Amino acid sequence: MKNLIILVFAVSSILACTNDKGVSINANETMEPKLDPFPEPYVKLSHPEWSKNASIYQINTRQFSEEGTFKGAQTQLPRLKELGVDIIWLMPIHAIGKKNRKGSLGSPYSVKDYYSVNPEFGTLQDLKDFVNAAHDQDMYVILDWVANHTAWDNVLVEEHPDWYDRDYKGDFRPTPWWDWSDIIDLDYRKPEVRQYMTETLKYWVEEADIDGYRCDVAGFVPMEFWNNVRKELDAIKPVFMLAEWESRDLHAKAFDMTYAWSWNEAVHKICQGQADVNALYIYYSWNESAFPDNSMRMTFVSNHDKNAWEGTMYEQFGEGLEAAIVLSVIGEGMPLIYNGQEAGNSKRLEFFEKDPIQWKDHVIGDLYKKLFALMKENTALWHAKWGSRMIKVPNNHESDVLSFVRQNENDKVFAVFNFSDNPKSVEFKEELYHGTFKEFNAKETVMLNTNTVLELAPWSYKVYIK
Repeated sequence: MKNLIILVFAVSSILACTNDKGVSINANETMEPKLDPFPEPYVKLSHPEWSKNASIYQINTRQFSEEGTFKGAQTQLPRLKELGVDIIWLMPIHAIGKKNRKGSLGSPYSVKDYYSVNPEFGTLQDLKDFVNAAHDQDMYVILDWVANHTAWDNVLVEEHPDWYDRDYKGDFRPTPWWDWSDIIDLDYRKPEVRQYMTETLKYWVEEADIDGYRCDVAGFVPMEFWNNVRKELDAIKPVFMLAEWESRDLHAKAFDMTYAWSWNEAVHKICQGQADVNALYIYYSWNESAFPDNSMRMTFVSNHDKNAWEGTMYEQFGEGLEAAIVLSVIGEGMPLIYNGQEAGNSKRLEFFEKDPIQWKDHVIGDLYKKLFALMKENTALWHAKWGSRMIKVPNNHESDVLSFVRQNENDKVFAVFNFSDNPKSVEFKEELYHGTFKEFNAKETVMLNTNTVLELAPWSYKVYIK
């Protein structure tokens, strides 16, 4: 009888047990976990509202004006506003180390003191004046932040030598495998390093009223550090954070935007004849499937690294340059201008010396201005949760011609790019592109339907707006 009671008890326990929350589970019910039909969004941070249709502009202060100062740059803010710039990214503003310096002026990414302003550029008050002037014109300023490493003679080397990473000999070491001989790495295993760096990042938001950061080699610094920093900065004011890195996980709690390095590489290879449009299909598939909804990617044809070390925009993209620029704005992603592009800059700007940009009116500046105006007014072209996905429109030259639609209930854009050195007669399948449109840069309206055939010259494009 005793054994029978034990058996009955065991069976009843199996048939009616509870989970760790005290909820009864019936053995006749499936033991598989029920999936939440409305899972939490992966991106937990809130993008600033002003970033929804923004463009970003990089200023290399040393080269931006003849003076090479914040005051010299400030005089050009009205021009940048007219161009359609929203976010200004200032390259590092701090004093530059002298020990193991490269060139006569050194790299801005070799920071001597995180609380300092490089006297080459001006004073703290000059920086504040620049930020205030940008804010007066409804533009926002982010600082370039170098968290991974410092100059050899950074103030921390004497005060806290134990905060630095060491090589197998016990010596300070530059970032391994790179030719960065003018810097040495911090050790983020030390809580004191994280606390110090967090406080310095907060300082510039509080003291100079800047609006966020572009974070150099962000992936070399632990993600949990960035997650905490974002929380602390947002407690001061809503900030915008750009990571110089390409990783989905940085978008969850730390960064609004990451670099679209892979986009740049794909378009570059296509324009150099080293790949066809399938390289872009791979990028856009990866971007849509692997990166979270409500994230932003920065699309660009130049920046300080590309220009200085790999070539001007003309060297990089050749005859495909204009099409590449248009795609950087019309496709998914926030477009970047590196200073001088709008003036048709055709030289590799010196990185460790003074080398002022030669400013002039140029057709590329006119093109960017028109594209930015279109992006701001057409809601389908906005960023993250505010914008629309690209939808591929099949055509009869899939390896050479990229065609897609971005649309929502209010706006629609149909874009076609001939990324080849041969003319193409392009026909389309499906009906997504049907309708009456205005062509970009033209006043006439056109009707697109099943019988539409577009004649595209080599490296040309068509953008239709509805």
